[in-house]
Amino acid sequence: MLPSHASVVVAGGGPAGFMAAIAAAEAGLRPGSEGPAVLVLEATAETLHKVAISGGGRCNVTHACWDPRALVGHYPRGGQALRGPFSRFASGDAVAWFDAHGLELVEEPDGRLFPRANRSSAVVGTLRRAAAAAGVVVAPGCALKGAERLEDGGFRLTIRNGEQIACERLVLATGSHPTGHRLAASLGHGLVPPVPSLFTLSLAHHPLASLAGVVMDPVELEWLPPSEPGAPASQRRHRHRQRGPVLITHWGLSGPATLRLTAFAARALRERGYRGDLRVDWSGGRTTEELENLLESCRREQPRRQLAAVRPWPGLSRRLWQHLIERCGIDPALRWADLGRRDRQALVMAQRDSRYAIAGRGPFGEEFVTAGGIPLGEVDLATMESRRCPGLHLVGELLDVDGVTGGFNFQHCWSSGWLAGTAIAEALAHRAVTPESA
Repeated sequence: MLPSHASVVVAGGGPAGFMAAIAAAEAGLRPGSEGPAVLVLEATAETLHKVAISGGGRCNVTHACWDPRALVGHYPRGGQALRGPFSRFASGDAVAWFDAHGLELVEEPDGRLFPRANRSSAVVGTLRRAAAAAGVVVAPGCALKGAERLEDGGFRLTIRNGEQIACERLVLATGSHPTGHRLAASLGHGLVPPVPSLFTLSLAHHPLASLAGVVMDPVELEWLPPSEPGAPASQRRHRHRQRGPVLITHWGLSGPATLRLTAFAARALRERGYRGDLRVDWSGGRTTEELENLLESCRREQPRRQLAAVRPWPGLSRRLWQHLIERCGIDPALRWADLGRRDRQALVMAQRDSRYAIAGRGPFGEEFVTAGGIPLGEVDLATMESRRCPGLHLVGELLDVDGVTGGFNFQHCWSSGWLAGTAIAEALAHRAVTPESA
């Protein structure tokens, strides 16, 4: 049986919901005679499931990006709006918060921060212990079905099994699940339609399939959208570019550069049916002149060796080099001394400007991230309170905010949850101080 009343109800037992609940309880909310101070409702049987499975079971908690001005650049949607919230609770604050609750985070060379135990269970355990210590009541297997704002303030909530709960403040932390969107809409909110973000790309006829497992860094990717019938040529040149490591897979391309590209171009890719051309610069940013000089050096210093046996620069994968040779229609057994000027130009172009047709999204997404949700203009980002429905707070992935891979989506959960929880505690404490008791 659930309590009939709680000061604060948090719908969603994920990272943002737990942070909101803990922050509110730790800020001074105490249970009353009618029920607990903070109650977390989780629709599934297990709380923090997304935390448990994230990062391959390691949980990339946040990123070592300490300046809020730089941090916002990792959010394709909502970044600039988060400048204010991140000035109050950002990556450094998250590290300090977890440290204060007994979890040490360790920075990897690329800036990602993981628990020292290198297991996501350490993060899950820390959050659950913090919630229990703060007096938060957690109810798994209890899905919020409906929410009604009362005329004199507060909410009447209906659980899926028919039970009802009264509360003064409601936090929606339901992630990208349609239930959260429906509940927010019933309380007056709009919705930016969700679309996939942070996904891999499949290539048509996959000319790179035999190279699965090859990693190149850095690679520049550029998506060239297909032209719509009758559209001017300039419309096709609305480009999205990213640079970084790329992993060749059995279905296409993955790796940080691919995921960043699909995140920042998520809506445009959806509008064009996940089609278009992908321009790939495998050269590591080398100029045409630099590549020509490298090929000429090979021709001069290794004249009797076959093309496939000598790479023009050490960082170029042997398998990829062979692919580029064959892509140019050149015999890999050709000696360097016999490489003509036209073939040299073709090899330079292949390294700097290979084109591959995109066939769609890869077989699965990264971190299960979506772009879309409640518009940020409908939320006071200092407190995460709704501008449409007083007493309602919205946090985490429910909002139209999404970050790239590397701990940035979790960071938004920690920040929005902490801001909501502390604001709720302050508001309820202020409400409790009446003129008679002051």
